[in-house]
Amino acid sequence: MERNNVIKDIQNLPEGWKRVRLGEVIISNKNIAPKGSSPYLEIGDIDINSKKYFIKDKPSPNHCIKAKKGEIIISKVRPTRGAISIIKEPFLFVSPAFLLIDFHNSKFLFYSLSRTQFFNFLGKLETGTTYPSVNDKDVLSYKLPLPPLPEQQKIAEILETVDNAIEKTDKIIEKYKRIKQGLMQDLLTKGIDENGNIRSEKTHKFKDSPLGRIPEEWEVVELGEVFKLKSGMTKPIDTSEFGNYPVYGGNGILGYTNEKNFNIETIIIGRVGEYCGSVYIANEGWVTDNALYVVAKKIDYNNIFLCYLLKYLNLNQFSAETGQPLMTQTIIYRIQITLPPLPEQERIAEILSQIDKTIEKEEQYKEKLKRIKQGLMEDLLTGKVRVNHLIKEGVENVLQA
Repeated sequence: MERNNVIKDIQNLPEGWKRVRLGEVIISNKNIAPKGSSPYLEIGDIDINSKKYFIKDKPSPNHCIKAKKGEIIISKVRPTRGAISIIKEPFLFVSPAFLLIDFHNSKFLFYSLSRTQFFNFLGKLETGTTYPSVNDKDVLSYKLPLPPLPEQQKIAEILETVDNAIEKTDKIIEKYKRIKQGLMQDLLTKGIDENGNIRSEKTHKFKDSPLGRIPEEWEVVELGEVFKLKSGMTKPIDTSEFGNYPVYGGNGILGYTNEKNFNIETIIIGRVGEYCGSVYIANEGWVTDNALYVVAKKIDYNNIFLCYLLKYLNLNQFSAETGQPLMTQTIIYRIQITLPPLPEQERIAEILSQIDKTIEKEEQYKEKLKRIKQGLMEDLLTGKVRVNHLIKEGVENVLQA
């Protein structure tokens, strides 16, 4: 089906576009550099989702290639993973497992080769099992639709504008995450008074405790004094994407079922393996035996506050030393926590919930931008939508659509 789509893309080209073989329009870089050259980039340094790379401080092995700014690097090993990027630095030394190509409009070509169709094409040509790969000739045999230069430039401009919006949103998300981390440090160790002020020993009374200095109003308790836990049950046989109730594992929803083993808001804790010690809240559904969940409160507390506190404590550090991480009721019950009065718990929960909502909103906007970009790539890089019409509307209108 994908092969037919590629053929359809190429056959239905707009007037002025042409079908070209990659090797006919690019220059391949074979500028070999000496061993020990740096900075050095290898395939694993590329984020296959964002197509950005992260340079590590390490020298190159033999036969690395000297790349220059604007060149496109394409992984020839496991090519279907989609490791492709554009060199941003004046020069960089890269693994010989990359093919380096130069093109008069590298941004347009980068976007064109970032489509799934290109990686599917390479997947049909790769050989080998442990490290499936393609050769230079395979990559350069790819045929792509090529518009006239002015359209190439406009298409690249539009897609780069969306990428910039995604990057800006990423930075906003990271900023709020840093703010949240700082707030958790302050609110969960010092607290906040009834006037909305974070406590400090200069302005409020603190006392010594087994967990260090804490506000005078707080207590230190073991989690066994706070709640009663129960292990989940085997995942229902009818678990699927359908059903009335979520099925919860160590780190969230695994599927849906028509049964449930809890029906009130509760805290769920990952019990074993990769998600041992993870913590989240759910309202009703089925908890599997990969998790523990609260079935009774021994004292009154705010669920959201306690969830934030348990995440902050990083319960995984208390896991049993077995073949794989394991969290038991006994281990959890012995963990000591600092516990503010209930009204203060509610204030802390509200502040942290608000910043989480802000982060979630930005993450949703980022996903929207990614969907817009995907649609634009499909339309613009195949000529289904002519770029002049889209430019006339304005990129800003596209992002707000």
